[in-house]
Amino acid sequence: MKLSKRGEYALRALIDLGIASELGWPMLQISELAAKEKLPIKFLEQIFMQLKSAGYVASRRGKFGGYSLSRPAEEIVIGHVLATLGGRLYEPAFCEGHSGLERLCTHMPDCSIRSVWRMVQRVVDELLGKLTLKDLLRSEPEMNTWAGTGPALPAYSPQAP
Repeated sequence: MKLSKRGEYALRALIDLGIASELGWPMLQISELAAKEKLPIKFLEQIFMQLKSAGYVASRRGKFGGYSLSRPAEEIVIGHVLATLGGRLYEPAFCEGHSGLERLCTHMPDCSIRSVWRMVQRVVDELLGKLTLKDLLRSEPEMNTWAGTGPALPAYSPQAP
């Protein structure tokens, strides 16, 4: 999945719907979500159309209408949501074209960078394939504990020749 505003806004809105569901609130209106999260309402409407067609949210018209989760938060896999909205971080087709002067990438037959992107995608897919909306309903300290946050890896610094 590509890191995008669309994905970020969708996750923030889904978290709000998840919290509302846990509190027993049946529906939230897009205008409420947009105001709470300081998001552009028109863009959020487009996102909700995608979320609805993918089966993550349900809607009801009318005075007491709005949006709700269409399934329990523990059944909404974050990797699936993000992939629905924006595709993958690395797509193998990326290497078929070339953004330079050539039509095809000259490194197509042997590229170590492509191997790195495949590894990164595999790790991202593995993590986001386990993570559910229910997990994201935790606080940041709870998420850090859940994720086993430890000391960061030291920054790479090449040795001088």
